[in-house]
Amino acid sequence: MTNRPDGRKADELRKMHAKVGVIKRADGSALFQIGDTIAIAAVYGPRELHPRFLQNPEKAVLRCHYDMASFSVTERKKPGPSRRSVEISLVTQKALGSVVDLKLFPNTVIDVFIQIIQANAGTRCAGITAAAMALAHAGVSMKEMVAAISVGKIGDKVVLDLTKEEEDFESGASDIPVAITSYDKSVTLLQLDGEVTRKELSEALKLALKGCNEIFKIQEKVLKEVYTQQPFLEKSGVSQKQPLAASGGKK
Repeated sequence: MTNRPDGRKADELRKMHAKVGVIKRADGSALFQIGDTIAIAAVYGPRELHPRFLQNPEKAVLRCHYDMASFSVTERKKPGPSRRSVEISLVTQKALGSVVDLKLFPNTVIDVFIQIIQANAGTRCAGITAAAMALAHAGVSMKEMVAAISVGKIGDKVVLDLTKEEEDFESGASDIPVAITSYDKSVTLLQLDGEVTRKELSEALKLALKGCNEIFKIQEKVLKEVYTQQPFLEKSGVSQKQPLAASGGKK
C-alpha cells in the first residue's frame, strides 16, 4: 500500500474537533470528534456510592460505561451492552484510573458515561480522549491528561489513525489502540489486533506519541478557554459550563 484512501500521509491525523460543556446536567462533559467518529462523555461525581458495601474507605471507585448508539454505524447495532462494550469500558477505566487522584475522594464513585454517536473506526480511543476532557471539566483532580489514538499496519505500511476502510483492508490490517499521558508520556493502554514485528511496533508507538501530542494541544486549548473565561462568566452570571470548542488535524 502506497497511498491512503483519504489522501493522508502515514503520520497524519484526521480532522479533529473538541468541545466541553455539551451536557448541562452533568458535572463535566465533552465531545471529541476525529474524522467521522464522534464520542460524547459525561461525568457524574464524585458522589456517595450506594450500596455502601461497595464503598472503598481509601479511595473513590471509577466506573466507566462505554456504548455505541444504534444509529452510529451503517448496519443498525443491537441496543444495550455487548461483550465488546464491556471490554472497552474496562480498558477505558484502566487507561484513566492511573491519572485520576482517587485517594482524594474516599467512599465515593465517579461515573463516566461514553456514548459513540457516529463511528468510523477508533471509537475506544475517541471515547478515552473525550472522557479525560470531561473529567477535567468536572474539576476532578488529575495528575495529567490522557489522549488515545489508533495506529495500524496496512499491508507493509504502519500508519496513524486508521479509518474503517483501512481496518477492512483486503490484505489484512493490524490495529493498535494506544493511550498516552501528557507529561510522563506513560502508556496507559496498549492493545494489538493482528500481527506486527518488534520494529513495526516500535514505529507504531512513535506514531502514537506524535498523534497524542497533537490531541493534547486540542484538549489543552479547550480546557484553558474554560478557565480563562471563568471570571467573566462568574461576574455575568452565565453558567461556567457553556460549550467551548477547538479544532485541529487535517483540514
